[in-house]
Amino acid sequence: MMQASAAVNLSVIWNLSLRGSSSKVHILNPKHQKSHALHCLRSEGHEEFENSPQENLGLPSVTKEAKQKDIWNLFREAQQNILFLNKQRLAAVEELKKLKKEKDELLERINQLEEESQIVIKKDKSSLFWELLLRIDAMVINGLVNIEEASSMRKLVKEHEVNISEFPLDVLQQGDAEILAELRRFPPKVKRNGLHVIHICTEMAPLVSTGPLASYITGLSCALQGKGYLVEVILPKYSTLDLDEIEGLREIEADAYSYFNGQLHANRIWNGIVSGIGVTLIQPVYYSSMFNRDKVYGYTDDFDRFAYFSRASLDYIAKSGKQPDVLHIHNWQTAIVGPLFWDVFVNQGLEGTRILLTCQDFDKGHVPPEKLELCGLDPAELHRLDRLQDNKNPHFVNILKGGVVYSNKVVIMSSSHSSIPGLEPTLAIHRDKLLLAPFELENPMEKDLCCDLHVSAYTSIIVCTGDCTTLSKYRF
Repeated sequence: MMQASAAVNLSVIWNLSLRGSSSKVHILNPKHQKSHALHCLRSEGHEEFENSPQENLGLPSVTKEAKQKDIWNLFREAQQNILFLNKQRLAAVEELKKLKKEKDELLERINQLEEESQIVIKKDKSSLFWELLLRIDAMVINGLVNIEEASSMRKLVKEHEVNISEFPLDVLQQGDAEILAELRRFPPKVKRNGLHVIHICTEMAPLVSTGPLASYITGLSCALQGKGYLVEVILPKYSTLDLDEIEGLREIEADAYSYFNGQLHANRIWNGIVSGIGVTLIQPVYYSSMFNRDKVYGYTDDFDRFAYFSRASLDYIAKSGKQPDVLHIHNWQTAIVGPLFWDVFVNQGLEGTRILLTCQDFDKGHVPPEKLELCGLDPAELHRLDRLQDNKNPHFVNILKGGVVYSNKVVIMSSSHSSIPGLEPTLAIHRDKLLLAPFELENPMEKDLCCDLHVSAYTSIIVCTGDCTTLSKYRF
C-alpha cells in the first residue's frame, strides 16, 4: 500500500539554480526518477547543466555567452583591482625608500654638524693662536691700537699659547674691539721660547708651487714652530692661489699703502692660516695685473713685480708694528728685501731684526741700476762692486748678490753646489756668513738636520756681541 502511495505521490525536488536568486520546485513523475537521479549526481559533481534534462522541461537558463561575459567582467575587475593594489604597493615602497633616504641624509647632516661643532669646540690651538695674532695686525692697520699696544698684545698671546684654547670662541666671531677687550683681560704669563721668524717668499705649499721652494717653506715653518718658534709667511695674492687650503681667510678692512715708482699705492691685505702657520697675502690695487697671471714667473717685468711685493711686505710689517727677530728671504725674487731693510726700514721699529737669505735657485736677477729707484733705493749708492754691481756685467746690478751682501746669514740649499755660480768673489768676501744645507726635505732625518741648521743660523745672527746693527750694516 505504501509503495503504491509512493508511486502515486509525486516527489518534490528543490532545485537551487546557480545563477538565479529564487528557489524553484519541480514535480517529477516516477518515470523520470532515473533521469532525476542522474541530474543529482551531476549537480553534486559541480557540473554545469545547460544540457541537463531540465532544459528539455522548459526551465529558465542563462546562455553560455552571457556567463562567459560575466566571468570575463569579473576577471577584468579582479585584474584591475590587483593592478591597482600592486600600483599602490609600489608607491608605498617608493615612499618608504624616500623616507628612509631622507632619514639617512638627516642623520648624516646631524653627524656632520656634531663633528663641526666638535671642531669648533676643540679648535686647533695653533689656528686659534694665529687667528688672534692676525686680528691684532688688523687692529693696527685699522688704527684701533697703536704699534706699542699691538706689540704688547702679541707678546700676551704668545705667553698664553699653551692655554690659548681658553679664549672664548664666540668672541672671535665679533669685531676687533670685542677681541681687544677680551685680550686685555689676559694676565701676564711666562714668556714663550723661540724666535719670531717671517718668511717673505713667492711660494708656499699647498697654495702655490713651481719647485722645491714651496714645500721647503711649509716644511721648515712647521718644524720650527714645533720647536717653539713663531713663524709666519707673507706671499703675493696670485690669482692662481688655491684659496680652499686657507683656513679662516679674511680681508683686513683697510688699505695698506706701500711705496713704488715715486708714489704710495694701496694694497688689499688678506690673513689666514695654512698648515698651522699664519699667512698674509698682499694684493696690489693699482698694479692688480702684476699677480693676476697664469704663471708665477717668466715675465719681462718680473723684477718690477717682486720688487713691488718686497717693498709692500716691509711696509706692511712696519705699519702693523711687527718686530720679528728674523726676516727670512728666498732667492733673487725677494733678495731686494736685504738692501731695502738696511737702507730704509731698520729704523722703523725693526732695529732688533736680522736678515737670512736662502738660495735654492741660482738665477741672479740682472737689471739696469735705475730699476732700483722703483722701490725707493738709490742706484748711485748701490751700483758698486762691493754692493749690487754684477761681477761680470758692470752695467747691471745683481739682485741675488745684493741679498748676499745685505744679509746676516746665507744658506745655500743644494746637494750639488757649494757656491753660487758667478758670485764666487762675493761669497769669498762674505764666507763667514755662508752655511751649506745639502738636504732634501722629503727625507725626515735630513728635514730635522735642515731645521737644526736653520735654528743655528737664526741664533747666530741674533745672539751676538757688540753693536749688531753697525756690524750688520757695514759688511763690505
